[in-house]
Amino acid sequence: MLGERIRKIRKQKKMTLEALAGTELTKGMLSLIENNKSKPSIESLTYIAEQLGVEVSDLLEEVSSHELREILDQSEKLFNTKTADYPNKYKELITLIQPYLDKLIQGYEAARLLQIYSGSLYFEKRDGWKVPAQHAAKLYDQMNITSKRVEITYLRVMEHFVKHHYIDALNIFLKEREEIETNHTYIDPMSQLDLDYHEAILHFSVGDSASATRVMENAITFSQKSRIYYLIDDLYRLAAAHAMLTDNHEMKALYSKKLKQYGEFAEDRQSIIFCELLTILAMNTVDHNHHEALERIERQLADPTSVESHGAWFTLEKGKTLYYLGQYEESIEWINKVVIPSTVHHPYDFSIFYVMDSYKALSYLELGNLSKALYSAELAVTNFDPLPPSTFKEFSLKTYKKILLENSKK
Repeated sequence: MLGERIRKIRKQKKMTLEALAGTELTKGMLSLIENNKSKPSIESLTYIAEQLGVEVSDLLEEVSSHELREILDQSEKLFNTKTADYPNKYKELITLIQPYLDKLIQGYEAARLLQIYSGSLYFEKRDGWKVPAQHAAKLYDQMNITSKRVEITYLRVMEHFVKHHYIDALNIFLKEREEIETNHTYIDPMSQLDLDYHEAILHFSVGDSASATRVMENAITFSQKSRIYYLIDDLYRLAAAHAMLTDNHEMKALYSKKLKQYGEFAEDRQSIIFCELLTILAMNTVDHNHHEALERIERQLADPTSVESHGAWFTLEKGKTLYYLGQYEESIEWINKVVIPSTVHHPYDFSIFYVMDSYKALSYLELGNLSKALYSAELAVTNFDPLPPSTFKEFSLKTYKKILLENSKK
């Protein structure tokens, strides 16, 4: 009720009855108003609002904008906490925001709370997340807040992408992008880069390299011309990975160099680690410099930062390197340690990991165990089947044919 809202805001601002009453009201009258025993006139209500530093509408609404801002502050702080540090954060966010859902009608605070609530339902794998997401999207469209509207697009796309329904994910993204570009009179440069980067990723995921490369290169050019280097490391990383998977050594060298320069300039450890991974991959499959590759891998596996972000990749590369060095049992042992991270969903990443069964197959072949060699080779081919073409996919098929031939000679 009105009196309770006045008292709550007064206490939040640590004001006494005397301070709020000021020169226009008495302490006794204000006490009656706060206890809902007297209704203030419009003039008195306007005065009280001015004293509290809020709008009259904040006092008349059941939930004031001031209160929503406080709820949003709490929600943002909790939402931005690492899930590893606070596993129950999404459950708490649902509990915190749910009582206010029917009051989230307009304004930024309402839109953002609906967005956080929707995301929390999604990550908790609960139904009903799409309705608040749609409401939030409409509010962002009305306010022309593109960056947050784009975030809702990613949530909708993610639903399909993590299930590896890449065509559905791309189609939803393209439809959403068209709606955003139609409804928003201005798209800020960072949102533009966000949209381009994710569109390129999705085109690559369905094997449309031509469209992906066009969008990716346009984004890199736009970033450089605008001198806005947001996502430039991700774009370089994507370009280098694509070049590696398509055996374009010149392009890989170019973007690896650019990424390394960025990493050194920005002191971005993750960019430097990724460049090292690309170097090791090339040493194993192109340069055949396996002894140096092994030395580099050992240094990375001794670095906690590298292990935390790319441990599975370096573990796999050690297994591959040991195969090339003729240490077949050790190779299988290290490859068996590889666990594909739960965060991996893109076909490019899967391609890097699925090749491990081809290397196991080759090691088993060298050890004379044709049955296990054939099983591992078949597994690799089966895993690669739904993925776009790549040198890794070709390698798995070549390995399978080689082992089939050896098996036929038995």
